[in-house]
Amino acid sequence: MEKEILLQLHNVSVHYGGIRALDDVDISLDEGEIVALMGPNGAGKSTVLKMIFGLAPIRSGKVLWHEKEIKPVSYEIAQRGISFVPQGRRVFSHLTIEENLEIGGFNVSDKNELKRRIAEVMETFSVLKEKRKAKAGTLSGGQQQMLALARGLMTEPKILLLDEPSLGLAPKIVKEVFAKIREINEKHKTAILIVEHNIKSLLSIASRGYILDKGKVVAEDASQKLFESGILEKIFMGKSI
Repeated sequence: MEKEILLQLHNVSVHYGGIRALDDVDISLDEGEIVALMGPNGAGKSTVLKMIFGLAPIRSGKVLWHEKEIKPVSYEIAQRGISFVPQGRRVFSHLTIEENLEIGGFNVSDKNELKRRIAEVMETFSVLKEKRKAKAGTLSGGQQQMLALARGLMTEPKILLLDEPSLGLAPKIVKEVFAKIREINEKHKTAILIVEHNIKSLLSIASRGYILDKGKVVAEDASQKLFESGILEKIFMGKSI
């Protein structure tokens, strides 16, 4: 059965002042797949995610959702089924785990449905279930990242946008976070577009990848082929393609 294309970017450009953060970028995401966005600092990776979620203005180009053009506005994007987990584990530290999840389910008006979603998310993240009444600020960095992921699932998204989920975490915790990302993808069939500096961990879960450099897509292929091609080393060492 052929997978549906959920999201497409066609010749998208984003400018910050006089700087071209993205320059005629083409990216697509099919239902249920994990796609990696890679490249050096300043390549435009995070801008792709922010632009999709309506947090960076499009200068030119088109964003297609189920092959129909849309104008990304944050609250509308969330309602369409796209969730964004920004880098930095931005949890509400003074609120409990449960309260953080309730905020994640902002679009759920039915209280019983909200409880059901919280229970379902906590089954995926058992460490959160054990500490559900604890303040988020008392959690370890890894647990806060789990909470950020869990909160992103409260809207039951079709697409999860992840920006540097392993940033600042110890290697053991990084492994746990990536195992959870794979589990989310397999269990909920959630498509995931992920920016991550930990290339080895990223390519172990992604089926495809895009490499960006200076705001342009310079390569796109299956993860294994990108890894074997040597292009990543060239880009990260500052050599032109």
